[in-house]
Amino acid sequence: MSLAVAIQMDHVSTIDIDGDSTFVLALEAQRRGHGLFHYGPADLSFKDGRVLARAQEMKVERKKGAHFTLGAPRMLDLAGLDIVLMRQDPPFDMAYITATHLLEHIHPRTLVVNDPVEVRNAPEKLFVTKFEGLLPPTLITSDMRQIVEFRAEHKDIIVKPLFGNGGAGVFHIKPDDENLSSLMEMFTKMSREPVIVQRYLPEVRLGDKRIILVDGEAMGAINRVPAEGEARSNMHAGGKPVPSKLTRREEEICEMIGPTLRERGLIFVGIDVIGDYLTEINVTSPTGLQQIARFDNVHLEARIWDRIEARFNSRKDKIARA
Repeated sequence: MSLAVAIQMDHVSTIDIDGDSTFVLALEAQRRGHGLFHYGPADLSFKDGRVLARAQEMKVERKKGAHFTLGAPRMLDLAGLDIVLMRQDPPFDMAYITATHLLEHIHPRTLVVNDPVEVRNAPEKLFVTKFEGLLPPTLITSDMRQIVEFRAEHKDIIVKPLFGNGGAGVFHIKPDDENLSSLMEMFTKMSREPVIVQRYLPEVRLGDKRIILVDGEAMGAINRVPAEGEARSNMHAGGKPVPSKLTRREEEICEMIGPTLRERGLIFVGIDVIGDYLTEINVTSPTGLQQIARFDNVHLEARIWDRIEARFNSRKDKIARA
């Protein structure tokens, strides 16, 4: 089975071929004989009822400094393709949301992964609030009085932007820190959105676990240990990936959220767990595939493509019967 696959992503020239999950997804698609097209979110258009992309045929190989070749740009009607992978990095802003609205026009006849409607409905720090009992003590608000009360109750807190990514804008406010008011003034000037405030979890010093779920099933994990003197464990912020296995609590968390992910068409998801708590559900452009492969010799990109192809065939059968 050869499929026509478009990957909506940040430009392929910018990726780290030793760490990027989109790169190995593209390699695996190519290994299976699928044809690849590359385009960026800014290349997406809607015209006279059609969703178009100024795209280029793409080939990839694991060769530093020469990891891709691109053909001449041409306009593609995305409804004529089989699969679109939505893999551009956040921030989850109005440009990102607009892309989900446009791709909604072609899904599911063209299978978009992850489902654009569900991506739009599942901001990473908000989606997690739908699962009772999994979050650490959490406050989402713009009300400074509530933030002060929350801090008085929990003493040691984390403050972060609601739609941030990669650890940017995450602050650890200790009980004796005098900068909370100034920090909130800065957040208020930068954005009208609420912030998310959580009780600080000292277990983060032992690591922030990234668990990959494929079609709702936990299939691999790495632990990300923060650098000395750093409260953030994101690899963008210097976190060190180390091998890890799931604890029983982490298995329980995955069992609780897995069916919902599957029902929503969220095939490739990365969740973050600190201690006994789920802190984020990443559905936009999860990472971690290459790190897991390096430690466990498990190539989850193959399992992701197995599930994508199964979904595609199931969808094709339903359309044929309709």
